[in-house]
Amino acid sequence: MEKQLITYSRQLRSNQTNAGGSTERRTAAYIDVREDASTGRRLQKTDKIIVPLSVYIHWPYCLSKCPYCDFFSKVDKHVDQKQIIDGYLDDLNWYHDLTAKQTVQSIFFGGGTPSLIEPQYIEKVINHIFKLWPTTKQVEISLEANPNTNRPNLFADLRLAGINRLSLGIQALNDKDLKFLGRTHNLSRALHAVDEVTRLFDNHSADLIYARPGQTAEAWKQEQNQISELGLKHLSLYQLTIEEGTFFARKGIKPMDDEPAAELYALTQEFLATKGYPQYEVSNFAHPGYESIHNLAYWRGQNYLGIGLAAHGRIKTTDKIYASTHHRQLEELTPQERAEELIIMGLRIREGINKENFRRQCGLELTGFVNDKARQSLIRQKLLFEDKHSLRAANRGFLLLNKIIEELCR
Repeated sequence: MEKQLITYSRQLRSNQTNAGGSTERRTAAYIDVREDASTGRRLQKTDKIIVPLSVYIHWPYCLSKCPYCDFFSKVDKHVDQKQIIDGYLDDLNWYHDLTAKQTVQSIFFGGGTPSLIEPQYIEKVINHIFKLWPTTKQVEISLEANPNTNRPNLFADLRLAGINRLSLGIQALNDKDLKFLGRTHNLSRALHAVDEVTRLFDNHSADLIYARPGQTAEAWKQEQNQISELGLKHLSLYQLTIEEGTFFARKGIKPMDDEPAAELYALTQEFLATKGYPQYEVSNFAHPGYESIHNLAYWRGQNYLGIGLAAHGRIKTTDKIYASTHHRQLEELTPQERAEELIIMGLRIREGINKENFRRQCGLELTGFVNDKARQSLIRQKLLFEDKHSLRAANRGFLLLNKIIEELCR
């Protein structure tokens, strides 16, 4: 299921998990005035989106390594944050030359543990982006944070730094499973953090991990019910998988069998819809209007920059499509390569692949690119739905995306 969904898809999740120069550059694009103290939003240069651009800032450092995590991260308690951030600003300057006419719609600080960054440096990055590019009026600025922190006013300081969407890595709602998952917070601290975040921010999210060893459907339903009553606007729910090289793999921890895991997934889809969290992506659920702008940029095939050691990006210019990796490495993609990526990502979202957007992004027609015999067969099996505007997965199709994508792209 979730983490079995194609390498590129997992790379993008690492970009949600998977470098500058003087901040005085191009000041005409930036007006340092607060518009809304509750969100930290600033007045923007323009409301018009010409070409939307998202910016991912990867902070790879953690205080400890979670036993299930196979994303790139470093356990280091003493890093030169100023030097690293200055490198990020240099990278932003470099990428600006490729994307100067695009409009920033979202910024996402992921990791690692980006809440370890001093708020002054977070603000420095945000301000620099605002100086380089025009932004949308409702620009989304997200940061992932752990519920526990050694800074008593961290969440308030993050809001003042310009963060307007806070995502908490809770992962479980009982102390036994939190300990099993290697989390450094307990349930009491998690609930306190949720209360603080929902008071300080208008837009917020939490992560949970399900299909934990021995987890029953009733226990998972109770946990969903509890998280849905906390006032959060968005939930990301990921199936526990045991990846090669992780502590869990070395210890011989076994993942839940496919059938019971699929039952928990189906329960999640049904139950959260009754709680006002309709599913909009394989693992993401939100109150209407609170879907993640940044993550939708990945899934819709929009342009995004990746800043930091393990970050990658996709940049479409007038006549080229580039995949970028650290450090400032650009690889030109063929239309066919980009088309395959758009299928992998687009079928993850409830709205599916918009045919016109597909053509604009890669220059090919969707119906001409996919295997037509497979497409018709998958529609007959009710794994896919199609109309004149889009091709999208059914509920059952979400469970079989690997198979569907393989058949469409063969």
